[in-house]
Amino acid sequence: MPLPQGPVEDYRPAAGVVLFNKKGKVWLGKRAGKQTDHIWQFPQGGLDKGESTEFGALRELREETGISIETLRPLARIETQLFYDFPPEYTGRGRMKKWRGQRQYWFAYRFIGQKSDIDLKFHKPAEFTDWRWGDLLEAPELVVPFKRKVYERVVAEFESFAQPLR
Repeated sequence: MPLPQGPVEDYRPAAGVVLFNKKGKVWLGKRAGKQTDHIWQFPQGGLDKGESTEFGALRELREETGISIETLRPLARIETQLFYDFPPEYTGRGRMKKWRGQRQYWFAYRFIGQKSDIDLKFHKPAEFTDWRWGDLLEAPELVVPFKRKVYERVVAEFESFAQPLR
């Protein structure tokens, strides 16, 4: 896993969630906005000042998917921060605030709800235009390349949950 290329404070604190269904598939969202070949990702986003990492991860999950905590069961977390740098050509919101990249905390949850519990329009503006259940192992190839190493580590850490419940 790459180490930060500068002071930790230059990286935006963030959190992400890998959401597994009962069949061991993961929730993947199709990013709104600029269309590229790498538009699918897990729910993730920046932490608000003073917010705990898990609360921030669950808030981001709720805002981006409409999924409430009543439909979740905690599985695991990665104890260390995972870093990525924005590429020089990146012009997203993080770059606009002069962040070098992100330092992320990751959590795994089991979704025990129904399809009707998912609402991409729960919070405006919508982060995703579509979603699907997919294989955990495909996620690193679907995300933008500068996040790929983080996703590879997330896959390695949470791979044991990609099994159907018995």
